[in-house]
Amino acid sequence: MAASFVSPDELHAARDAPGAAPAPSAVVVWHTAADGRIEVENPSWSVFTGQTFEQYRGWAWSEAIHPEDRAAVLHRWQAAVTTGGVFVLHYRLRRHDGEYREVMAQGAPVLVGGVIREWVGTCVDVTAERRAQAALRASEERLRFLDRIGQATRELTDATEVMAVTARMLGQHLGATRCAYADVEPDNDRFTIRSDWSAPGVASSAGVYSLDLFGPQATSNLRHGRHLVVHDVDRELGDEGGGRMFNAIGVKAIICAGLVKQGRLVAMMAVHQATPRHWTPQEISIVGEIVERSWAHIERVRAAAMLREQDRHKDEFLATLAHELRNPLAPIKYAVELMRLSPEGALKAQAHNVIDRQATHMARLIDDLLDVSRISRGMITLQRRSVPLRRLMLEAVETARPAIEAARHRLTLQLPEEDVLLDADPARVVQIIGNLLSNAAKYTPDGGEIRLAGWAAGVRAVIEVVDNGVGVPLEQQGRLFQMFTQLHHSAGRAKGGLGIGLSLVKKLVEMHGGAVRMRSDGLDEGSTFTVELPLARSAGVPPPAVSSQDAAPGQGPRVLVVEDNPDGLAMLVSLLRALGHEVACAADGPEALRQAQAFRPRLVLLDLGLPGMDGYDVARRLRADPQFQKVAIVALTGWGAERDRRRTAEAGFDAHLTKPVEPDALRSVLAHFARVAR
Repeated sequence: MAASFVSPDELHAARDAPGAAPAPSAVVVWHTAADGRIEVENPSWSVFTGQTFEQYRGWAWSEAIHPEDRAAVLHRWQAAVTTGGVFVLHYRLRRHDGEYREVMAQGAPVLVGGVIREWVGTCVDVTAERRAQAALRASEERLRFLDRIGQATRELTDATEVMAVTARMLGQHLGATRCAYADVEPDNDRFTIRSDWSAPGVASSAGVYSLDLFGPQATSNLRHGRHLVVHDVDRELGDEGGGRMFNAIGVKAIICAGLVKQGRLVAMMAVHQATPRHWTPQEISIVGEIVERSWAHIERVRAAAMLREQDRHKDEFLATLAHELRNPLAPIKYAVELMRLSPEGALKAQAHNVIDRQATHMARLIDDLLDVSRISRGMITLQRRSVPLRRLMLEAVETARPAIEAARHRLTLQLPEEDVLLDADPARVVQIIGNLLSNAAKYTPDGGEIRLAGWAAGVRAVIEVVDNGVGVPLEQQGRLFQMFTQLHHSAGRAKGGLGIGLSLVKKLVEMHGGAVRMRSDGLDEGSTFTVELPLARSAGVPPPAVSSQDAAPGQGPRVLVVEDNPDGLAMLVSLLRALGHEVACAADGPEALRQAQAFRPRLVLLDLGLPGMDGYDVARRLRADPQFQKVAIVALTGWGAERDRRRTAEAGFDAHLTKPVEPDALRSVLAHFARVAR
């Protein structure tokens, strides 16, 4: 069989340019002798195949057929010549530029008097159609495969299970040795294969790796969002290019598709082959698409799991909060009843102490909650100054001493020199250290050992709290500083708490530009908390703070108390009178203004949430009256956020006290305005 076909355009071109070779066409017409051999010249066969007449004469035309197709084509052609029947063949024919094209050949005999005189037919280049059909089939198969993965993982709620199912299905679909999905850490280097699929007898690659170990090509490609495609590890990479690491995990060929989001490598999907393999563009493409889809689905699953976990934490927290608030209320109620039954003597003093301790405990719970909320919303501003670490450690010990002594713990102090100065907010550092000490007291069995140490190390101060308490299992240590975390191993072994203390410590330390870490060798092995905070640049030691006790007035100025809570009003009036003040009171705004006119106070303790006319209105009315220009007005309120303090200052208040007011804080305010009044 040989063929030649010249289109009308080619015929015109041939006539117009004698001797010029016809242009190649996608269709040729051929004719042969009755026995199938080429006996006459056909120029267009030469145009398509590039063969000369001598090269395709006789049976030599078959040399243009792809070697893999040639034997089958000749067999079919000779069978057709023998039987004289019409035939259709598909094979690859070499074009003049050396590219093999897929053609469909059709032929039929030309009969004269019932005898075959010759054969004629066509060869049509169907490469484009075949490739389009193949692409369509591949696309349909790709979509069916992606749909199968979607169906298999749609109902899964565990991210690791999604990874495992996806890796198995992709590995089996590609006939690979191993397939793995990996999460990449924010450092763009360390990645974790949590679950992979391996062919029978092939070891798992699950574990933690450094991307840099796999060579510069892998590192560069993946970090820049390009796939790593290696057909033969030894030939293309070599030992220094990453081949040593790939060989160590049994990989000779690999497709690794990296996923970059917002400039950071976040995930990878890798397909391994234990022998060299030529990866097709379709195979490379499907791996890239799978990693994109898998990551999106895994992130959705993780987000849903996080919401479920947050709901669980919320429910646990609310239950714990109710428990923690009821606990101090019970002894307060008992103490009140005890005071009613025994109004005098030692029992009354005991009841007073109980009420004071439990009210302080409740106030601290509420303060911690508010602090966490304020920090989360960026509403806390640090009041930084140069302050001795030694002094802050001692103050923190005093705040935690009741819990430590109640549990009969032995506290060891290793204090720094006085010249170790922090650049920090003193109140917040005391809060940090106090929370760590209280945490140690809570999670150490009675009679335990607690050590507090502090020292300078370079440009930072180091604070360490060590206990021999219940410790923390390794698998739970990563959750320790999360909000509302109550570790399961400590259930029944701690003395209450909302699970926010350590979260608050971490947030406050980081606001200072410091760091906090925890170390424990496991259950019942104790814990060590280490805090690093910046040292002050100057060595000046601030003057010691004035004790609030020293500032308490003896005979103070007249005070007007405005409070709509009857019990709160009565108790505060009694306390102020016990401190030597002349006191008047009012339960609403209009009454407060009348009392101010009649009583002429030097200090007004003014609640904000009054019925009708609120505390802001009362303050504005007082400030508008010239006779009250020098009267000190102090807000007395349960609202204690920074914005609340700014609002009272803008409204003309001289100070802001948050309920429940500590007696020492009240004495300090009274002493200050007593001095001002003089």
